[in-house]
Amino acid sequence: MASVADLKEVLTETLESRGVLGQIKARIRAEVFHALDDQREQRPPLSRENLLINELVREYLEFNKYRYSASVLSAESGQPEVPLDRHFLTSELNVIEDPSTQKLPLLYSLISHFVNASGNNTGKLFLRSCAPSEPRTSQSTQP
Repeated sequence: MASVADLKEVLTETLESRGVLGQIKARIRAEVFHALDDQREQRPPLSRENLLINELVREYLEFNKYRYSASVLSAESGQPEVPLDRHFLTSELNVIEDPSTQKLPLLYSLISHFVNASGNNTGKLFLRSCAPSEPRTSQSTQP
């Protein structure tokens, strides 16, 4: 008769070989996070930059079938549940796509652009400090 440890080992190996053990662990972590997440705690409104960054990350996660990670990102960040329109994203990021890039997350094209860029003498992009913009509110601050 098999011991509990033997059954546990066989079950773990079976789930790993089927490729579902990681998914199960991710799902459990997501459900634990949702159970512990305090909905009464107000999150600050999303800045424009954070909204765009979160959407780029969500698009990447969903493309790679990291659905539980994407659901935790959406829940934790306060990102709208409905993904932003791809055309809106490209417009906000000031990028133009060709048909070959439209099937991949924008992050792939952005990374490829910078990795393969040949611009100035050093081939490096000069980054400047910037702070996220203030979240847009419906209230007017004019007197």
